[in-house]
Amino acid sequence: MIVTPQQPQKMTVEEYLEWEPQQDVRYEYVNGEVFAMTGGTIPHNDIALNFYTALRPHLRSRNCRVNVSDVKVQVNSRSPYYYPDVIVSCNPQDLNARKFIQNPKLIAEVLSPGTSAKDRGEKFTYYLTIPTLQEYILIDSEKISVERYSRGEGRMWLYYPYTAGDIITLSSIEFECPIELLYEGVVFETEE
Repeated sequence: MIVTPQQPQKMTVEEYLEWEPQQDVRYEYVNGEVFAMTGGTIPHNDIALNFYTALRPHLRSRNCRVNVSDVKVQVNSRSPYYYPDVIVSCNPQDLNARKFIQNPKLIAEVLSPGTSAKDRGEKFTYYLTIPTLQEYILIDSEKISVERYSRGEGRMWLYYPYTAGDIITLSSIEFECPIELLYEGVVFETEE
């Protein structure tokens, strides 16, 4: 019989920030509750790394940072804390951050069947409240499909869908790339 340590039922933000670095797995924090992050699929990982690899040289000269998977974002000072698949910040406060990003300009989530509902629902709702966020990107891991939400006037968010053959435009960081770059080397389930 394997005994696993019990995670706390409820905790404060301060308790979470002290407790979580001591754990073997990453935990997201929402309104006093912690949720273990499960491992993703190989296509999920490949897509996130392809996106990161494309963005890094472009952002290096612009005084921006790009992080992948293991860096959390603080949505607000009380809750929640999430681990996006890719996060970009150009805020001077975040350039030297050691624990979490507070002022993201762009957040991307790679969708999988198990995470799609949360990425489109709960996370989307919280991410849109971040004042510095300019774009939210959803990248499908099951087929070539990317959705971009870009901040418009007031509370409006503009929707841009991309499919095979399209050039993805990320206006917040003045970046363009063919959608196929994100899917380079990715094997879909129907191709196995």
